[in-house]
Amino acid sequence: MNVKKAVFPVAGLGTRFLPATKASPKEMLSLIDKPLVQYVVEEAVAAGIEQILFVTGRGKRAIEDHFDISFELESILHEKGKDDIVKEVRDIAEMVSIFYVRQKQALGLGHAILCAREFVGNDPFAVLLGDDIIDADKPCLSQLISVFNTYQGSVLALEQVPMENISAYGCVRANSLANRIYEVTDLVEKPKKEDAPSDLAIIGRYVLTPEIFPILEKQEPGKGGEIQLTDAILKLSELQTVYGCQFEGTRYDCGDKLGFLKATIDMALKREDLGRDLEKYLRARLC
Repeated sequence: MNVKKAVFPVAGLGTRFLPATKASPKEMLSLIDKPLVQYVVEEAVAAGIEQILFVTGRGKRAIEDHFDISFELESILHEKGKDDIVKEVRDIAEMVSIFYVRQKQALGLGHAILCAREFVGNDPFAVLLGDDIIDADKPCLSQLISVFNTYQGSVLALEQVPMENISAYGCVRANSLANRIYEVTDLVEKPKKEDAPSDLAIIGRYVLTPEIFPILEKQEPGKGGEIQLTDAILKLSELQTVYGCQFEGTRYDCGDKLGFLKATIDMALKREDLGRDLEKYLRARLC
């Protein structure tokens, strides 16, 4: 079956970016001239996703507004002769079919995915977390879907991280099957360095089979008192093979202030309209 649906859990509070996120969703923080969440939606669309479900919470209305048609804005831009910008704004609203559901309680990532059960039905689906911006020639999600198409099982995005940072991630024990492709045999959520089974961390991209939902429905709270998606995937791996894909590309942790700054600089340097002047400025500052 083809992967055509994606779930975006966006109900988090974004406390690491307070006070900027006090009244605005962290997903709407601007990376140069687009909100973070738009980069991830564009990745999903480039990977062939046709329907997206945002799992939202209180204070997330700005996300809905961003992906909606804004007739007043378009009218003003048209009157000013800025039809090129009108097209850009309209394209945001028309790039993909978008649906919304509320996660009424902050019970963890696993619970957020469970909220998508009716939307997903019996189809395989993708999960994308907006904190991770991945710059890759082939979209990260496309790489995972290619593995899914070959092996017909759930796939996790994996990245090697320094062991001193492993406690910030879920990580896996895995057997290598092919170049950058693994069979996952164990998953641990945010382990201590000495307890980590490897340096392969789970990054915010997944392709999951619908068999995850009965497991999530019965899943007890785990680390942090939350329903952990990692725990549910571990149980899923006892029923069917779960795969890992060590994706190619550069990941920026935009849930972290330094990671956000790195993404801003690197992506601006690649822009034709900004790169040369920004590089000149940075060289002058560093001299």
